[in-house]
Amino acid sequence: MILRIRGRATSFPRLPLVMGIVNITDDSFSGDGSLKIDQAIETARKHVSAGADIIDVGGESARTNRAEVTEAEESARMLPFLRRFEECHHGLKPVDERQLFPPMLSINTWRPGVAEALLRAGGDLLNDMSALPTNENALIAARYGAGLLIMHSVGLPKQRHTHVCYPDIVRNLQDFFHEKISDAIAAGIPRESIILDPGIDFAKQKQDNLRIMRELATLRRFDRPILLPVSRKTVIGDVLGIADPADRDAGTVACVVAGIPRGASIFRVHNVRAVAQAVRVIYPIYANEVRSSC
Repeated sequence: MILRIRGRATSFPRLPLVMGIVNITDDSFSGDGSLKIDQAIETARKHVSAGADIIDVGGESARTNRAEVTEAEESARMLPFLRRFEECHHGLKPVDERQLFPPMLSINTWRPGVAEALLRAGGDLLNDMSALPTNENALIAARYGAGLLIMHSVGLPKQRHTHVCYPDIVRNLQDFFHEKISDAIAAGIPRESIILDPGIDFAKQKQDNLRIMRELATLRRFDRPILLPVSRKTVIGDVLGIADPADRDAGTVACVVAGIPRGASIFRVHNVRAVAQAVRVIYPIYANEVRSSC
């Protein structure tokens, strides 16, 4: 399996990729965001020096109890970061030969106007949390030769969907990705440039999230890299009884350990150092199992 983004090819199976989160916000759910670009650059540098392969930058919290920002404000928060992105890795060295270096730059947005502006400015990957209700974001990503990360959800972003119930969440995921991959390819995205995200905690109940993680291997049928975005998520807090997201890193690592043999090949996380070290220990244990399933 090949992931091809802006002419850069990454072959799987391989050591899972670590995506470090940079929030240019003042209302991040885990309290790690900042509107100061210098601080965002420093956060990204720490991620890269700890082993991040991808930097995922966002300018709006996904929290549904926070007001939306305008397209203009979201773009204004993120564009200065893109213009200075080389500072995030300049002068640094990869932690080892397995780290993607320099790191890829992922743009976390669902608004087409923001996606257009930021991919034009040099983003490599569009991390779209809208669940592709139309093909507009796929068309934009295709126009700029960027990769596309398709996340499963229902309804509009920034609205609460905790009432949603699925007769069979795994079947729903399979039907959803079958449709959305076809839509993305029709919009001009090469299949090799698509990543899948089951959308942990987005329009899902605790039992849905746990079943997705338990049966993640069912998504291998699509032969695309699977991103498991479990970092400090509510489901971890529910299981452990931990209210503060910043205290959920041990639970995050546990989910990473469970995800590798089930097919997860990218992890989006806040604590890059902990997860980068964890995958380097765990992957060799499961390497034969992972290769035989691909």
